[in-house]
Amino acid sequence: MAIGLSTYAFFWRISDRVELPLTLHDMLEQTRESGCTVLQICDYKPLETMSAAELSAVARSAKDFDVRLELGTRGIAVDHLRRYLDFAEQLDVTLVRSMVNTTEHRPTDDEAIDLLAQAAPGYAERGVALALETYEQVPSARLVAIVEAVGSESVGICLDPANCVAGLELPVDVVARSAPYVKNWHVKDFAFTRQAGWVGFTLAGCPLGQGLLDYDGVAAAIQPAGNDINQIVEHWLPWQGDADTTCALESQWTEHNVNYLRSRS
Repeated sequence: MAIGLSTYAFFWRISDRVELPLTLHDMLEQTRESGCTVLQICDYKPLETMSAAELSAVARSAKDFDVRLELGTRGIAVDHLRRYLDFAEQLDVTLVRSMVNTTEHRPTDDEAIDLLAQAAPGYAERGVALALETYEQVPSARLVAIVEAVGSESVGICLDPANCVAGLELPVDVVARSAPYVKNWHVKDFAFTRQAGWVGFTLAGCPLGQGLLDYDGVAAAIQPAGNDINQIVEHWLPWQGDADTTCALESQWTEHNVNYLRSRS
């Protein structure tokens, strides 16, 4: 088990809302400085247009900083998953996270099972895990049923119970259902706050230990250390009005969350 950072922990600092967005090299350096040993390059579009030489440079930087890489994408089309398996080989990656749906493709459960069954042998052969994320578009019972039907040790679940709240699922139920199949854990805390005038609620992130995430309960259910499940820090940090304030708070949340996880390990 390792503690790592996702590119979502750098969400604002790599965005076009800052004057000088961080590069992958910068994120690797900051991951190492935080004391973490994993960077999950998740939903990071520039990766898909990198040349072989650029990918090799990323792999070298990761090795220089002694940081292992994971990948994250969306979709389960066979060609797409095989493309990410090739990226995984070039970057010495052993886990790829994906999501069942994309904007353009929402497979039925039977179609999802068929697509994953076609992709799974290649992942197994190369020793790469494919972890499907829990989120509101696919209820966790359906996601677990898909994973069970595929029946491959290489296909499991990336647990993110916060996502499923938007689908009216209780995090404790998502965790219990997913626990036997979890290969990766996106760790973020979250809370509801009243909108001004009490007109509705906002569901947003907060530092670990300050919201609704039952961290100890999740850890007890999935046993990250015993099952070699990396804990990957993400944030749901709302924009704070200006880039400097937002980026500073993002960095503070990362430091807090990494320290929180260390205190629980």
